[in-house]
Amino acid sequence: MLLSVGLKAQDKPKVNWSITTQLWARYSDLNEGTTINGEKTDSYTDVSIRRLRIPVSSQITPKIYTYAMFGGNNFNHKSQNFPLQVLDLYAEYSFSKELEVGLGKSGWQGLDRWNVRSSKSLMGLDSPLFSLNTVNKDDDLGRNLSVWFKGQVAKFDYRLVVSNPITVTKALTVGKVDFANNRPRKRVSTYVKYQFFEEESNKSSYQTGTYINKKKVFNIGIGGQFQEKAFADGDVVSAATNLYDMKNWAVDSFLSLPLEVNHGITAYLGCYNLDFGKNYIRSVDANGSVFDSSSGTTYNGDGNGFPMIGTGTTWYTQFGYAFPVNKQVITQPNIAVQYSNFDALEQAMVLYDFTVNFFLNGKGHGNKLSLGYQYRPVFDVASLKEIDRKGMAVLQYQISIK
Repeated sequence: MLLSVGLKAQDKPKVNWSITTQLWARYSDLNEGTTINGEKTDSYTDVSIRRLRIPVSSQITPKIYTYAMFGGNNFNHKSQNFPLQVLDLYAEYSFSKELEVGLGKSGWQGLDRWNVRSSKSLMGLDSPLFSLNTVNKDDDLGRNLSVWFKGQVAKFDYRLVVSNPITVTKALTVGKVDFANNRPRKRVSTYVKYQFFEEESNKSSYQTGTYINKKKVFNIGIGGQFQEKAFADGDVVSAATNLYDMKNWAVDSFLSLPLEVNHGITAYLGCYNLDFGKNYIRSVDANGSVFDSSSGTTYNGDGNGFPMIGTGTTWYTQFGYAFPVNKQVITQPNIAVQYSNFDALEQAMVLYDFTVNFFLNGKGHGNKLSLGYQYRPVFDVASLKEIDRKGMAVLQYQISIK
């Protein structure tokens, strides 16, 4: 929804806001040993609200821009109340197109295209969560308090971000590398892309997943993240604890290519070299608060989780083709593959995501039905090798009020 509220349009700034929600109906084959409220469960069907987003923005003056986003994730049968939060709250000052400076809580960060992605305009059913490599550890749903510098110079688009990570207070397991519970150091990240064709907007940190054939874009980018003493293999009060710097870099490319009326290709390819410390690995279960934490008996853990983030090299690719079904509906089948050589595992982790989008009534992402299937590997605790594969099917309806 984009609604302009103008009091006296020529004197006072307009306030732009919208409401977008994603509703999930899901069937899951669960990892071995998963329990729900203490009861062993092999498969599960549920309905949930995957996301709610309410962005509010205003161009206060020609130089000053303000932005806030309210929302939450994963309202399901374990939720007492919907977790409505202040996700973003910041202000920016524009010196010129070449230099803008922002301050506040936001999703602005560097490394690649996807760690600052728009959940509303995703091509796949869900975002490639591995690129949100600190999510809910020392950040808040991928956001931190930060100061950033961004701009567009000729065909180059850049951002440089200095963030204050959230303090980690939980006790750490000796010998297992995780986010350090020390005084958090500043995190510095950057991303620079070269735009061969049409320029993308850098007004928001949230990059578009697919333009549905409306924009001709081809970009290549390079980025990195660094944070000193970000990881540890035990509590920092222990003399035996080793500390590790976070040192990540990535190169990627994005293509949006209209071919003819309402036909077109969207594609992405990225290579990530991620270093969080010796053998760091993390299983993630999107929308997984339904299940009991750490109840699984495989290396994956409980629910739909799988080893998603870790020290090592990851390749990620997406490809989709959109075409009209009739005058009212455009469909977009697409596939995504994550191929990760994690140092902690004995063989590669390969994940497949298949999705078909239906854009309804000519409203694009504002009225979208998606059917997705995720096919994940299951790893053995002892051998650290793949022993099984399981699936998750999701029917998602996304609606934006305008």
